[in-house]
Amino acid sequence: MPKQIHLAAHFPGVNNTTVWSDPASGSHIEFDSFREFAQIAEAGKLDFVFLAEGLRLREQNDRIYDLDVVGRPDTFTVLAALAAVTERIGLTGTINSTFNEPYEVARQFATLDHLSDGRAAWNVVTSWDAFTGENFRRGGFLAQADRYDRARSFLQTALELFDSWRGDEVVADKDRGTFLADPHPGAFAHRDAFFDIAGQFDVPRSPQGRPVVFQAGDSDEGRDFAAAAADVIFSRHSTLEAGQAFYADVKGRLPRFGRTREELLIMPAATFVLGDTEDEAAELAHEVRMAQVSPATAVAFLEQLWNRDLSDHDPDGPLPSVDPVAGENTIARGRASVRMHRDPVATAHEWRAKAEAEGLTSRELIVEVTGRQSFIGTPATVAATIDEFVQADASDGFVLAPHITPGGLAPFVEQVVPLLQERGVFRTDYEGTTLREHLGLPLRQPGGAAAAAS
Repeated sequence: MPKQIHLAAHFPGVNNTTVWSDPASGSHIEFDSFREFAQIAEAGKLDFVFLAEGLRLREQNDRIYDLDVVGRPDTFTVLAALAAVTERIGLTGTINSTFNEPYEVARQFATLDHLSDGRAAWNVVTSWDAFTGENFRRGGFLAQADRYDRARSFLQTALELFDSWRGDEVVADKDRGTFLADPHPGAFAHRDAFFDIAGQFDVPRSPQGRPVVFQAGDSDEGRDFAAAAADVIFSRHSTLEAGQAFYADVKGRLPRFGRTREELLIMPAATFVLGDTEDEAAELAHEVRMAQVSPATAVAFLEQLWNRDLSDHDPDGPLPSVDPVAGENTIARGRASVRMHRDPVATAHEWRAKAEAEGLTSRELIVEVTGRQSFIGTPATVAATIDEFVQADASDGFVLAPHITPGGLAPFVEQVVPLLQERGVFRTDYEGTTLREHLGLPLRQPGGAAAAAS
């Protein structure tokens, strides 16, 4: 039997994937956009919708980075509202482990899981910079090496809170007048270097027991974190070969943590552009990328690597001849992407070599190096390519990020999903009610033991 493909949809706020200037693009704040997006995804029988998070508006050269979509409503509020206007699709939100408390987050996710009848998921992230931390009481106090330690402790504490209810405490026996079989449900105590809390958790065990746990780290430490505790890990590896290497590495770590390959899914982010012909799709993809990387955006991306003001630079000319300014201080504050450039000078030399060899202008080079995993072609080509990646163990599926919000997902649902269904690699209807069932993941018993997936 071929592997079944998992598909999800990312509401593309807090990034520069979306072409907000397109006449077809809608609001990233109004609830109707979230509702339409989620209902399109549910009509396609996708596993879940995903919201990223931005805890501070990012800046560049001490100004708001207005080339991103600005602003992000509160994640829990949006997901709770979506629970009321959808029935089956999973609801995944990014919640930060650096600037929150385990009790509060566990209570919110347990509540969301109840409200949605078992569709909640948590993307666990850390915050890496003091700039974002300025919005919070503990502004940036954690060294980078300590952030995963806090994240591990945070997640472990939250899991203990979820598991503090077994699920059989509420008997609600009206004849005997007995509501609880256990007079002290939800009792917990957790003490370590980060948290010292004890009491009673006030939300009974939810339909999934625990929300599905997502993680996105690509470092060695992040991969171990995912292998130890996550149900799904996001990936940024875009080629078949790189995807296979990441897949093999992360899946290979699971036995060390007493887990099987089936207990962790790997789902890279992906964009897509569809056309009636391959040439039409390629032309449309070029137009999309040029809209995503305007001249001003190209200069902004150059500044993020060069770490200097390049406002006078010609984006249609060659790359800057000067080298980047290395160091911890960056003019692009709050942008995690700057951490990808571990050696800015070496990266600049690589970019110059690529631009010279291929005859690329600064803007054209940025279009090349900032592109995500993209599926470009006719619906048949895109369906075949997605299937190839999954069957070749380069991923277990993809998180789709359309460039138009909220309606940009519809062409994929209408044209590609039916072809995947014809191939027998994607569901024609939801078979379960919870997100764990959609993903083929086992339910978690109190204490973390995996029950067989239904």
